[in-house]
Amino acid sequence: MKKFTASVVILFALLSGNSLIKAWVYPEHRDITLFAIQKLSTSYRELLDQLWSDARKGFEFRLNEAVIDPEQTTKPLFLDYASWPAIAGDHSCSAENMLHNILETDWIMQVADITAQLKIDLLFSKDRTRRMNGLRTSDLRLQGADPEYATRAGSNNVHFLLSLHDVDMDALSYILSCLNKGTELNAISAYSWYHYSALSKASRLYDENLTEKERSALTLSALSDEAFAIHFLQDMFAAGHVAGTWGDASQRKGTHDFYNERGLKVSTWEGDNAVLTGDAWMRTEDAERAAYVISLSITQLLDAVHGRYSEIFNKNEEIILTPNNYNVCQNNFVPDHEPNPAFMALLKTVLLKTPVPAMQKGKGELPRFRAELGAFVGFSPSFKGWMLSSGYGIKQKTIGVAGGIEVAGRFGIGLDGVLNESGDGLVFLDLGWRQDGTSSLGVINDPTLQSYGNLLAAIPGRSAYNVRLRLPFYLLPGDLLILGPTLFLIDKEALTDVGVAVVNGGLIPWQAGIETSFGRFQFVLGREIAVYLYGRTKAKDALFNISPNENGLDQIYILSYRSTQIEFPFLEYRPFRSFDADQRSSLFIQLYGAIDIPHNVENISDTDVTEPAPDLKTIYNLGLRLIFDWRHYF
Repeated sequence: MKKFTASVVILFALLSGNSLIKAWVYPEHRDITLFAIQKLSTSYRELLDQLWSDARKGFEFRLNEAVIDPEQTTKPLFLDYASWPAIAGDHSCSAENMLHNILETDWIMQVADITAQLKIDLLFSKDRTRRMNGLRTSDLRLQGADPEYATRAGSNNVHFLLSLHDVDMDALSYILSCLNKGTELNAISAYSWYHYSALSKASRLYDENLTEKERSALTLSALSDEAFAIHFLQDMFAAGHVAGTWGDASQRKGTHDFYNERGLKVSTWEGDNAVLTGDAWMRTEDAERAAYVISLSITQLLDAVHGRYSEIFNKNEEIILTPNNYNVCQNNFVPDHEPNPAFMALLKTVLLKTPVPAMQKGKGELPRFRAELGAFVGFSPSFKGWMLSSGYGIKQKTIGVAGGIEVAGRFGIGLDGVLNESGDGLVFLDLGWRQDGTSSLGVINDPTLQSYGNLLAAIPGRSAYNVRLRLPFYLLPGDLLILGPTLFLIDKEALTDVGVAVVNGGLIPWQAGIETSFGRFQFVLGREIAVYLYGRTKAKDALFNISPNENGLDQIYILSYRSTQIEFPFLEYRPFRSFDADQRSSLFIQLYGAIDIPHNVENISDTDVTEPAPDLKTIYNLGLRLIFDWRHYF
């Protein structure tokens, strides 16, 4: 079971990616930085303005004239400094990569536009449904603008705080444990690495004999490193990133989403109490709390420019005029470095005001929650009702109705909500049995035959074995069966891009879920197909049929037959869903179309009748299924 699950996870190339688990969305990152800069004293703000002016020389085409633009809205023409930490981490993997994306790519302006609209959508979201749909639209557009958006972070937890190992651990001991060589990459190590780099470069601006071009480049480099550091400092104030990262992908995402939305009571290392939220649920008090700590970090950068930390940093090292290129997406462990004791004091000043993380797995751990990720088995009974275009007979043209029940066992892989709640990467195979009632239309539309009741129904009651397959697709139904193995062998990056698109509605994301206050709708045409094999649960089915004989006269036949019905669901409505630690139950209403093809027809009317069986025609159905879906996740 575990091996099979791993194979599917590799196929979709999704479950190992933590960039899907954000601390704050872009506009929240940007607002925190905006508030932080507004908190600076007049003298510090003037110095930052001067640094920004020096840094943007030659890049006036892309960088805003003022260091921040509080009035920025959709379709921005320029990027301000407040946008840089939002681009860091989620839209870049290093400060060098971030600056490249800011200055040299066109898609980053699309990202700024999309996220400005997201800010508006979140601001006017009066209920959870509107908020989820705003995120749905934004995430799908961001994936189109930035193809690496959903998979950039790789397999590490760099955006998270490491869980606390000992309840008695003090701040300095905890910080040092996060910086030890070989420790799992984490938010504190990423912040420390880039903040140190930024201060080191800023201190060189104080007493180095630099040309105007070198000063501009060094300033730009220092600001880039600091912006990248700030992203991870901001992440430390998101509830889902404080609660703990241990567990499988389902637990990490489920726990992350639960606490970000519902909030988490925390204490800082200094003993202050607060309630945090996270990703798309930020309140003004959350932004203000984080902004205060961000302003402390920026103040240290500005103090370095004034020469306050000249003794901390090695002036004999070569001046590096480009941003730091340490890749937080590809590296999984803290690199070898010796923390400078003086720098550690600066670091501690900032980090004392950050939340104490939750305990690691074991005694004292926070309750964990799961997302619908991974292998499951299930049971899926349903009630069906459908309208028939006619009976099988050539002369039968009357529309009728019928109903039935269906039960099925289910095995599959859940990839629901990998990017957001609109996602649906559900894969399953059903094996079941179906029992139909008799159709409402008779063999012929003759009132004198009504007294025969169901005996002369055009389609008597019957049963069938059935198989149902659900598989998302990229562009054409079933294409993943070819694209998956092929891309896995020749281009895993392309497979990742395809996988992200597949679970979020496909290349043209018209199949993404739509949340409403009364349930969730989704178009599913091509994602699911069912085949029903009638006449196999017993020798054959039988029916009466009236068709012209060889002389052109109507004759009553008794026919045995089999048929194969192929069903194509096209719209689903889910009024409710309940998900516990490892079980999920939900109710679905599904609209479908179907074709019913008769075959293996034999004339069994009389032993003396030698006439061949008359032709039967294909029936077209339009139906509705009411499904109870129960799953148990492993």
